[in-house]
Amino acid sequence: MGKIVLVTGAARQLGGRFVRRIQRDPGVDRVIALDAVTPGHRLGDAEFVLADIRQSAIARVLAEHSVDTVVHLDVSAKALGAGGRTAVKETNVIGTMQLLGACQKSPSVRRLVVKSSTNVYGSAPRDPAVFTETTSPKSLPSGGFAKDAVEVEGYVRGFARRRPDVAVCVLRFANILGPEPDSPLADYLTLPVLPTVLGYDPRLQFVHEDDVVDVLEIAAGEPRRGTLNSGTFNIAGDGVLLLSQCARRLGRPTVPVLLPAVTWVGTALRTIGMTDFAPEQIRLLTHGRVVSTVQMRETLGFRPRFTTAETFAEFARSTGPGLLPPERVDRAVERLAELPLGGTRPDSTHSTHGAR
Repeated sequence: MGKIVLVTGAARQLGGRFVRRIQRDPGVDRVIALDAVTPGHRLGDAEFVLADIRQSAIARVLAEHSVDTVVHLDVSAKALGAGGRTAVKETNVIGTMQLLGACQKSPSVRRLVVKSSTNVYGSAPRDPAVFTETTSPKSLPSGGFAKDAVEVEGYVRGFARRRPDVAVCVLRFANILGPEPDSPLADYLTLPVLPTVLGYDPRLQFVHEDDVVDVLEIAAGEPRRGTLNSGTFNIAGDGVLLLSQCARRLGRPTVPVLLPAVTWVGTALRTIGMTDFAPEQIRLLTHGRVVSTVQMRETLGFRPRFTTAETFAEFARSTGPGLLPPERVDRAVERLAELPLGGTRPDSTHSTHGAR
């Protein structure tokens, strides 16, 4: 019999994509798509179960379907629908606790994949240039989604100790972008004008939506020869971009703000519902974050199809031109470069003959 895979967070865009993808795996017999919200997208031949992972009913779902592989994607920084930050935290933390408790009691579960985030490293002024999977953060996240991710990983480590017979894979994704992004950072990058922290130009990494689905499929299956898909892995595209480069490629002007005033700006943006400019995001846009992907390549055996720059280019095309389209800026710079110093025209002369 093929594997029976349960996917949480199926109503989200990423969850729906993975549900459709994993059905094409010849080693998969059935896919159970689960969420507390009815998805607005198709799920192929998957069986959809309307259930809340915060409730104990999740144990019954695992037992009824004899699930052997659980892919936990219902860990997110944004609410789905009208839910607020409280609902997000409950789903991330309490939902994960309930799911792991159900997995611990289920004798059929043999593999667990958990979507996490490089947010677990935090962002601080004394951070190392590059984080590896074993690097301890200088300052643990104190709130928001970053703290949720830290707590989720703590519960997953406890589960792995209690059920050593279950293969556990934690994927720490960098900022996920693409044509259909769903994150607070994507919301920020689509603002008409980008508030930035005066004196800082952070380094950022991105991972493409397509690469996220690809690596989830690798993590959910049996390890390929010479690889190991159990453990914790940073997942990001090659290279980095500075925030100033991102702004230019989007054609969006920036407004540098003194660090103490950034919190006020973030509060104002949240109040009018434009974006969730949370403290953790402010720290990212101040100090940045870069992670090593050596283990992703050498141990997990995954090589992203998109670099950080290519991922951002896909995102930029999907957002449309900003107030300062890059091609218009480039043309203006080229015209200025053609002018000689002093602003005189190329065909003008300094002779005064014939001036009168």
